[in-house]
Amino acid sequence: MKRLAIAFGLFVAIVSAEGSIAQDKKDPPKASGVTVDEAKKCVFIDAKVAPRKLPNLDQVYPIELIAGWGAPKGKKAHEIVVAIDVDPSEVHKGLEKLGLKAGKPARGENTKAEGPIVNVFVEMPDGAGGNKRVPLEKILWDPKTKKAPPKMTFVFTGSIMTAIDPNKPDDKKYGADVTGSLIVLFPVSDEVVLQTAWTMKEEKFLKLDVNPEALPKEGTAVKLVIEVPEKK
Repeated sequence: MKRLAIAFGLFVAIVSAEGSIAQDKKDPPKASGVTVDEAKKCVFIDAKVAPRKLPNLDQVYPIELIAGWGAPKGKKAHEIVVAIDVDPSEVHKGLEKLGLKAGKPARGENTKAEGPIVNVFVEMPDGAGGNKRVPLEKILWDPKTKKAPPKMTFVFTGSIMTAIDPNKPDDKKYGADVTGSLIVLFPVSDEVVLQTAWTMKEEKFLKLDVNPEALPKEGTAVKLVIEVPEKK
């Protein structure tokens, strides 16, 4: 009787383990793609170099977003530098873990982003087996003049909340998780996590594109790094 009980216990354990393995194969856990390093005061986001020309569009559009969901998921996939595959709200939570509090996003003329200032870099292979961090103004340029834009100041604004169903105005979601927009250059959207300090006045003069010599080839895995600057 004792041997029978032991054998039955082993059978149950094997069946349970096989069931767990089958479930793991069927629905493996998804990595978040967002890493918070509290010691270094940084949030790291997995990203890939985005294409500047989408096959369904007849032209290349100026950069409006630094980072967002890629095509076909992202609504602004034709205007990004790097593509991400995470919910922007996860980045928001990561910045809060570093002690920051979101400010207020800007949208339209005569508005300005509010919130704590952060540094933003793209971390990419350096060609010698290591990595290098490059600030955004070193990646973008005016394609006509070949000149880089002025130094960028990034602000942690956080996103507005957006109603998903117009018939249910109280049923709202973190707006950046609707559009997939993480960082915007100009105040053309308030459904983002970060904005620059630029206003709509700069948009008239800064028609920016990616400097082709500043980034590795399309599809290359990189890291978007958001750093909390040291207090002076």
